[in-house]
Order: sequence, then C-alpha cells, then structure tokens
Amino acid sequence: MTERSPIIVAPSLLAADFARLGDEIASISRAPWLHLDVMDGHFVPNISFGPPVIAALRKHTDAKFDVHLMIDPVDPYLEATAKAGADHITVHVENAPHVHRTLQTIRALGCRPGIAICPATPPEALSQVLDLVDIILVMTVNPGFGGQSFLESQLPKIRTLSRMIEDSGRDIVLAVDGGIDPTTAPRVVEAGATMLVAGSAIFGKADRDAAIHALEGPFKEDSA
Repeated sequence: MTERSPIIVAPSLLAADFARLGDEIASISRAPWLHLDVMDGHFVPNISFGPPVIAALRKHTDAKFDVHLMIDPVDPYLEATAKAGADHITVHVENAPHVHRTLQTIRALGCRPGIAICPATPPEALSQVLDLVDIILVMTVNPGFGGQSFLESQLPKIRTLSRMIEDSGRDIVLAVDGGIDPTTAPRVVEAGATMLVAGSAIFGKADRDAAIHALEGPFKEDSA
C-alpha cells in the first residue's frame, strides 16, 4: 500500500456565519486554502459577496484565497478580484467566451488561473486549456447554493479529467466542490481529486479542526 500525497481541503465560506466571518475564518486556521464563492444572481441563482468583502477578509488570515467567480460577465471583475487579495481565480468554461484570454489575464494579474466545469458539461470542454490552468474545479452539484447532495454522475468525469491532467504532464490541482463530506471524500479522491471544497461538512461542525482532518484522510491506494 502506498499513501497518496496530502489532500488539500478548502473550506467554503458560503457555509459560514456571515455575521461573524472573522471568527469563522479563525476557526479554520488549520486549512491552507479558503474557498470564496462570488455569485451574482445571474450566472447562478444566488448572490453572495464581491471584492470589498474579500479585501476585508484578507486582513484576517494568511490562507490562500481560492476565489470562484460564478458571475457573468466575468472579465470586468478579474482585476478587482486580484487586487482584493485573491491568490487563485477560477472562472467557468460555460461563461467565458474567450476563455484563453481570460485565463491569460488572470495569470498576468499575478494569480493562479483555474477553470470550473458544471455537471452537464463534458470533460472534453477543457481539453484546449490544460496548458493555461493550474486548477480544475469539478462541480458535483449544480452551482448556486450550498448544502446540496453529491451527484454520483460526476465520478466518471473526475476520472477522465485526472487522466487528461496526467497525459498533459502538468501539475494541475483537480478540485471537487459539492456535497463533499467524510463519506464522499474518499470516493472522489479515489477518482483522482487532489483538493476538496467543503462547506457544511466543516462549518456545520463544532470542532472545525476535526472536521477538516476527517476530510484530509489519509486515503490509501494499492501500489502499482
């Protein structure tokens, strides 16, 4: 048996108590990444927060800010998101008509570029941008709301994207977001995920450190 590389766990702020965000961030100091969902009520049916809140939160933690832009249009807000303190900026393949230019802009702004893919979009839609991204985010729920159930149909997609990343020869983080908990985490890791985004499975627990640890594994696989 060989142990996998450590799994990155990124708590999703969408599930936190918005009335006490500073305290909520302090409670997850174990996590190296913090996932921030920016939603506009247009691309997805919900509204969350934007660059001013990101900038305010930046003062409370040294964690990497993994910002997921679920907005349309997205390009006009890239610079403001970067200046607010984002370390990584992920956009959707479904709403970036000139996705190459968008990803290049993100990197030029000093952030790591990521591409997200909704449940109904086939993995092949990302085949032409693997040379431009550092993160691929597979949505295992339909984006817009936290607390949804994991979509089993996305496991083959995770496996396919894991193979595509391996074939590319690049070091790309394969993230999964939606319905992640201690039951689903081992399954998506087995499929090839290297990062887990989790909301209620962390912020819904009294002991946040223990909740993060439960998602980190360790997960093991048979050696080749």
